Amino acid sequence: MLRAIGYENVQVLSGGFNAALNIGFPSNADIKTPRPVKIDTSISEWQLPLVSMDEVKVASEKRTRPIVDVRAKERFDGIVEPLDLVAGHIPNAINVPLTENLDEFGGFKNPILLREKYESLFENLDSKNIIVHCGSGVTACHTLLAFDYAGLPIPNLYVGSWSEWSRSGNEMILSTNQSSN
Repeated sequence: MLRAIGYENVQVLSGGFNAALNIGFPSNADIKTPRPVKIDTSISEWQLPLVSMDEVKVASEKRTRPIVDVRAKERFDGIVEPLDLVAGHIPNAINVPLTENLDEFGGFKNPILLREKYESLFENLDSKNIIVHCGSGVTACHTLLAFDYAGLPIPNLYVGSWSEWSRSGNEMILSTNQSSN
């Protein structure tokens, strides 16, 4: 997300703080007062590929582009929905939970394995034709990062994600105990 708003010098610690400790990064329990640093805080427009709800609607109806929902399977299947008013998924979306990008320790899988996974899943389809979404547009960025880490072009983000779609009046695939709007 930082790269998408113009920050290029950004790194991600795969596996988080515990992974850093496990490989010997120094740490301490001291609480320091941060020194103010002057940086350019102006944010430019989003610089990575985006799609609108209208584009997602066309893709869902005509199956012209894969729509990838990265939420947990239980949310995709409409079994649980902890955040939004309606449980379910966008018609013709496929579920590829973001957790499948991670190894057993919570770090990203080897980039070669990620590349093979996504190339196999999308049969070398150009990433500009892939739409990725989640519940609210944030965790989908995890899968965008996985594509980048694997050396693949970053696909399109549908920022509105399930939160916008489920409130829009568009067709939905709902859980078996709900009816369609």
